[in-house]
Amino acid sequence: MVTDTVTAIKMGSGDMPVLATPAMMALMENAAMLAVDDELPEGNTTVGGHIESSHLKPSKIGDKVSATAEVTKVDGKKIEFKISAYSGDVLLGEGTHLRFIVDRERFLSKLG
Repeated sequence: MVTDTVTAIKMGSGDMPVLATPAMMALMENAAMLAVDDELPEGNTTVGGHIESSHLKPSKIGDKVSATAEVTKVDGKKIEFKISAYSGDVLLGEGTHLRFIVDRERFLSKLG
């Protein structure tokens, strides 16, 4: 749901009361993470490596927005996705996303 907290004004990515592009991209990134979550070994997750997206249409406060992610390629620990965001059946944005499979504990241990 588009609320005040995910508008371009609130997120600092613009000056309009519409869904912020970074919020739309985060929704698509989350869809990609969830798309493969059940297939990963215990203790593993995925982290984003690259995302590229258009933002074609605005969404106003109160609009319901959803995202989809489709795996297009798997190469070892790299997973590529086609991602899309919609308001109803209106395409808001689409693009590609790259995620890497990582061991949670090992990944976090590198933070020092």
